[in-house]
Amino acid sequence: MKLLIDLGNTRLKCALWDGSALHFLGALAHAGADTQMDFDTLWKDAGTLSAILIASVAGPVLGEQVARKALERFGIQAEFVLSPASACGVRNAYAEPDRLGIDRFLGLVALHAVEPGPCVLASCGTALTLDALAAEGAHLGGLIAPSPPLMRDALTGATARLSTPQAARVVERADNTGDAIESGVWLAGAALLERFVAHAATTFGAPPSVVLTGGGAERLAALIEPVHRIDAELVLRGLAIYAGSRPRSA
Repeated sequence: MKLLIDLGNTRLKCALWDGSALHFLGALAHAGADTQMDFDTLWKDAGTLSAILIASVAGPVLGEQVARKALERFGIQAEFVLSPASACGVRNAYAEPDRLGIDRFLGLVALHAVEPGPCVLASCGTALTLDALAAEGAHLGGLIAPSPPLMRDALTGATARLSTPQAARVVERADNTGDAIESGVWLAGAALLERFVAHAATTFGAPPSVVLTGGGAERLAALIEPVHRIDAELVLRGLAIYAGSRPRSA
């Protein structure tokens, strides 16, 4: 049994991988390296492990904290997975492969395993990341932008007379500042995604499948025209596929 950990910028998710199925253990929110997370409760049903794999986009201090807790609990040194040049049928577009966020690479691995044609992956978390993947597994590159909530925070934090909107709506034309901010940032994200999908469709010669993930996926999905679906656990599934692709001794 392997413990798989998806360590994002705001949440940590865990699952057990028995070689054929994922068993989700749960998630913990964190606010950075000083966070006290209840690993005892999260890992109470983990049992005996053969390996621990961590896919982290959080800072190194927090990653080391999680690895240290895992070592104390299981007596196993965790392995931090980095994006390779190629794995599981996906070929990384980056000239420096490990510079591609591991969450993006593993998301593409998970999609390539189930999508028969070209696809676009949109992850809306702290950042909004967009990636295009050809049917044969070639990653064609992508974009990184602030997510709508991050855009909103940057706007209100840098502008003295604007405050964070409360219970604001997304509308096409706002008649108050709160709705104007909320609509501006979310429609900006939707417009960027639609433009990316349209350009990818031209490159592929056909409309790609569009898959959204991340905490803002549902809200962003409601604002876009292309046919799409939401998948919340792409990173852990991609990590399971990656773990299963390696030699048993790895």
